Amino acid sequence: MSEKVAIYPGTFDPITYGHLDILKRAASIFDKVIIAVANNERKGPLFSVDERVRMIEECVEEMGLNNVSVESFDSLLIEYAKSKGARVIIRGLRAVSDFEYEFQMALMNRKLYPSIETFFMMPSEQYTYVSSRIVKEIAMYGGSVSCLVPPKVAERLKEKLASKNAGSV
Repeated sequence: MSEKVAIYPGTFDPITYGHLDILKRAASIFDKVIIAVANNERKGPLFSVDERVRMIEECVEEMGLNNVSVESFDSLLIEYAKSKGARVIIRGLRAVSDFEYEFQMALMNRKLYPSIETFFMMPSEQYTYVSSRIVKEIAMYGGSVSCLVPPKVAERLKEKLASKNAGSV
């Protein structure tokens, strides 16, 4: 029987406890999970793709998830999934408003690669309101994000915003 490989794609700018909650549960279901960090400059990420990969690798290591790897990609997700032998894409849904877009993407992905399945996973209740965008906004205004992201991510976020603000003065 072949290994069940799943891809968990996203920008993860930065990774949150909601992302990690879904990752932990996905890692208990699949033989191998690849966190695929999108190199999508159109979204104007705060962190470079290399910084995001490093932060996620540290989180994965701290969580002891031996069947999880982290990579970046800058191609069509389906082509990346094929190259990794994945048959599953994991997507997180926080609210009903996420569903319409994710549903369209899942159908298009299946049209392009009929063997792919999309698994929609909801984060645990305490993380349903958490998004990277909200985390960045709270941090930008000096609020504490310690209950939303791991300590090392919170520290890097603080440092990144401080250097960004210093550069704009």
